[in-house]
Amino acid sequence: MSSAPVLFHWFSLAAADSRYGVRLHVGPTVPAPLWPFAFEPFLFLRPEHLNLQPFEGEIFTFYLEDSKTQQTVAQWHEFVVAGAEVAHSPWQAPFGSVQLAAGLDKATLRAFVEAARTELAQRGIRQIRLKSYPFAYDPAASALLTDVLVHQDFRVTLAELNNQLPLARDFRAHLVTAQELRLKRCHRAGFVFEQESPLLLTPAHAFISACRREKGHSEPLSLERLQELFAKFPRDHFLFSIRDAAGEWAALAIVVQISSKVLYSFYLASPLSYNLFSPVVMLLEGIHGFGRANGHRLLDIGTSTLPTGLNASLLAFKRHIGGVPGLKLTFEI
Repeated sequence: MSSAPVLFHWFSLAAADSRYGVRLHVGPTVPAPLWPFAFEPFLFLRPEHLNLQPFEGEIFTFYLEDSKTQQTVAQWHEFVVAGAEVAHSPWQAPFGSVQLAAGLDKATLRAFVEAARTELAQRGIRQIRLKSYPFAYDPAASALLTDVLVHQDFRVTLAELNNQLPLARDFRAHLVTAQELRLKRCHRAGFVFEQESPLLLTPAHAFISACRREKGHSEPLSLERLQELFAKFPRDHFLFSIRDAAGEWAALAIVVQISSKVLYSFYLASPLSYNLFSPVVMLLEGIHGFGRANGHRLLDIGTSTLPTGLNASLLAFKRHIGGVPGLKLTFEI
């Protein structure tokens, strides 16, 4: 595989309407598109976020362009380690995949995927891995993309249950009785929900790390990495807490704004000593209210998957607080 960057190599889609073409960039970074996006890019698929992911190798960036509207109507980024024959999307993020504009037809999307696959193969890439965003983010686009990928011989190598809280409906109305009682217990005990300053990231990171170690979970992102993300994307990262009557943290959450319609609960943490209250329920109630007040449609509360398989107790908890399950697929060819 050649390591020389190809700056904005453009080619038309012979199998689609002549108005469409693909702009390809191969290099160590992801450039902004020539024409504006016809959709709101998810945070993890914005060039400035992709360029923050620590990586040594080449990034293949494919932009599908519509010359009629002079817009970029789809994007796809694949990371290839130097000397490797495997392309990854994402490299270091919860998801990558192909994001596309509403109304893009199946034939054009199919031609775009075929063209990208051909370009990768011609550069020595023999395997493509692609973890897509949850279906709930964009159900129509997810269904169309899945159909196109499967008919191009991509295999679904992992099908995860992702849970989300629809923000248009009342939070408390969808709690099971036990969780509703815990929520009331928190309120009676004088617990309060707060949005914390990013200046508290250092003690917050220590709190989250301690909670995760206590429960046998993996370490969170490094403090330096979290500080970088909050600094680079201050409008897209939030720190929320539940404080007890004494003002001590009972639970913390780091929340990421994926788009103007989707919030993602990145980390939720609470010490075992607060299990009687289960303050995470109150924390989610507060985040639900925050998202609803700010016009978001969905709060993504993540998958329930461990390296060993399904985490049944976590899945049950998410269902008991009103979580709606949906698909999150990983493809490979």
